[in-house]
Amino acid sequence: MNRKIKQVAVIGSGIMGGGIAALLAGAGIQTLLLDIVPFDLTDEEKTDPIARNKIVKAGLDAVIMSSPPLLMQQKDINRIALGNLEDDFEKISNCDWIVEVVVENLKIKQDLFKRIESVRKPGAIVSSNTSGLPLKAMSEGLSQDFKQHFLGTHFFNPVRYMHLLEIIAGAETLADVLDFMADFGERILGKGIVWAKDTPNFIGNRIGVQGIVKAMQLMLEDGLTIPEVDALFGTVMGRPRTAMFKTSDIVGLDTLGHVAKNTHALVVGDEQRDSFVLPEFVDKMIDQNLLGTKTKSGFYKTDLTPEWKKIRKVIDPQTLEYSEYNAAGFECLAKAQKAKTLPDKMKAVVYGEDKGARFAWKVVANNLIYAANRIPEIADTIVELDNAMKWGFNFEMGPFETWDAIGLAASVKKMEKEGFTVPEKIDQMLAAGNTSFYKTDNGKRLAYDFSIQDYKEVVVSDNMVSLKSLTDANKVVKTCPSASLIDLGDGVFCFEFHTKLNALNREIVEFQQEIIEYVDNNGVGIVVGNQAGGMPGAFSAGGDLAYMAALAKDGKFADMDDFLRLAQDGLQRARYSTIPVVTAPYGMALGGGCELCLAADRIVAHAELYMGLVEIGVGLLPAGGGCLNLWKKFIHTIPESVTDVDLAKFFIPVLMSIAMAKVSSSAADAKASGFLGPEDRIVFNRDYLIGEAKKEVLKMVNDGYAPPVKQKVKVLGQAAQGMIDVEILNMLSGNFITEYDAYLVKRIAYVISGGDVRDNSEIEEDVILKLEREAFVDFWKEEKTVARVEHMLNTGKPLRN
Repeated sequence: MNRKIKQVAVIGSGIMGGGIAALLAGAGIQTLLLDIVPFDLTDEEKTDPIARNKIVKAGLDAVIMSSPPLLMQQKDINRIALGNLEDDFEKISNCDWIVEVVVENLKIKQDLFKRIESVRKPGAIVSSNTSGLPLKAMSEGLSQDFKQHFLGTHFFNPVRYMHLLEIIAGAETLADVLDFMADFGERILGKGIVWAKDTPNFIGNRIGVQGIVKAMQLMLEDGLTIPEVDALFGTVMGRPRTAMFKTSDIVGLDTLGHVAKNTHALVVGDEQRDSFVLPEFVDKMIDQNLLGTKTKSGFYKTDLTPEWKKIRKVIDPQTLEYSEYNAAGFECLAKAQKAKTLPDKMKAVVYGEDKGARFAWKVVANNLIYAANRIPEIADTIVELDNAMKWGFNFEMGPFETWDAIGLAASVKKMEKEGFTVPEKIDQMLAAGNTSFYKTDNGKRLAYDFSIQDYKEVVVSDNMVSLKSLTDANKVVKTCPSASLIDLGDGVFCFEFHTKLNALNREIVEFQQEIIEYVDNNGVGIVVGNQAGGMPGAFSAGGDLAYMAALAKDGKFADMDDFLRLAQDGLQRARYSTIPVVTAPYGMALGGGCELCLAADRIVAHAELYMGLVEIGVGLLPAGGGCLNLWKKFIHTIPESVTDVDLAKFFIPVLMSIAMAKVSSSAADAKASGFLGPEDRIVFNRDYLIGEAKKEVLKMVNDGYAPPVKQKVKVLGQAAQGMIDVEILNMLSGNFITEYDAYLVKRIAYVISGGDVRDNSEIEEDVILKLEREAFVDFWKEEKTVARVEHMLNTGKPLRN
């Protein structure tokens, strides 16, 4: 059967239902969002369609107002139709997929599915987003055809940003339905698919909530504070900065409590069932509506002084009173901060000897053993558990990857010495000489499988390319401390950065000259991309400000100009070389990172793309070809046959993008803003990005790629100078910019318009590049620019002066 999903019905418009609808709309799917008719309507309102749709409209309004935004772009809302479960229920008969996202009440879900069965068209897929109720119970009494097309699709909140999608098969779900939904979820919606079994709270919440609640219990036993626990279980352990308690505040204590209590009630035979019992103080917090971010008070809260100064406070578990707190000061944390790699940081924490280290060890050891004991109960392989924790909780490593990082044999020895009950299968694994859960063989990643007591290849989509696996397989052909050139096969090479936030420095700029020549002689094209972790992560967060600041401090402005010329020449050389260059940006592509993309032949971008030329925030302008190439990106969309063009209509949005340091909220927004062109592509799954960029290179080669002919650029000229005065006045009066910003904007407009040339002149590209360099150097001579840069380097925040 040739399945397609053209229209989806989402039943339930709460946080999850609205998020799912927004994701589907962003992926181009027509979506019907339904909810109940309000119970409290007056007789007059009962015949009013607007009143009858009040609940679903409120759900959609919450999506529109959400921060961070759930919509990729506001116009996606046009793909979402609203309705209610009385007047519009028959409309789901036109839908190819019906996803239920209503309240976690078995009777309500059963009744809803019976209604759905009566109207769904043959072959339509039905799924539940339940996090705890058994699929078997929900589908009880329904037809075989319904059960064959019924499954669990458990998204994580916020739906747009969380990579995890747990798919749960029912006892009778057809294999082709499962395969289709896994492909749709991964390829179209961009999710990481984890196969979970129909057990309470599936994988992510079962393992994650057990770890959080057990840590709370041990915190009270060992006498640690909430900030101390968060310091121990933040970035030094490969966890998000929000760690445990701040993450719980974001999720909501009511949600955490519901999952914990629901699990405890259902996992009667679990050997660690008591680790789902919330400490008494957390129950009291829930009773007092101290639920976290949603109520502005949870484990943490922020108060404002009369002077509007923020004071961050934490709750005392004993008194439920809030007070200010200091940073945790454990010796193990100091050692971890000095360690270079994540495994070494983890070892510094769990093998330390201070109070914090002993606590962290107990929490980690407990959770690792718990995870091992859940196989094959909740999933068949360790890979499912690791991926669930990485994609659903933003951990850099899942439990079994963590076990490898701290050393399997060493940790088990310590566990047994301290009285932990290590699973027999772990002892058997070590006895057979298998000392890690994962290993690489000839570029293939292998994972230990308890069922066969041996390693199996980790099978992923053919669209996924792992740079780490290729590196492990000795596919790096050139390297330097800041970057590498990796052979992707078929003559395509990946130019990968590995600086902090993948920032562009002199070494990368110089290395680029080498790789262009190498690939020109030995390959067919280049992908510029990387697979650094984090959410959203950084393709490249910009240039090396510290290097430029040092040159400015020493008055080496000629050296600064030489470096800019080197960077510009490198990008120009790549642009006009005989090989195609495709960039694969995701997350932050700011400043120099954005300029790199604008200079490429083509961009294959991840849907979560925050792209912008933000240099004005530190008192500068794009000087790596950014002004030139953004302007070209705009005017090259004009067909050659159109000769009478008002360039001012293009000039103003280009200038505003740079002057206002506009950053896209998504790849779709970047396309709407002109940073991505008609031939650039958007990919929803970041794991596909390098592979899809490689495909783009090969397609260009197969289509007979020839380098673009270098042509003169048409510019607005002197007419721009008077035109922008009105724009600047408007921005000043609206307090959007400062007087110094106005000075910078005038000079930036001068650069983009081509300088002192006649209106609508055609000039060489090198003219604008030279104007970029001159303005950049001049700006560095200004005290206010230096102040902005120093403030950014010291605080990580922009200074408005």
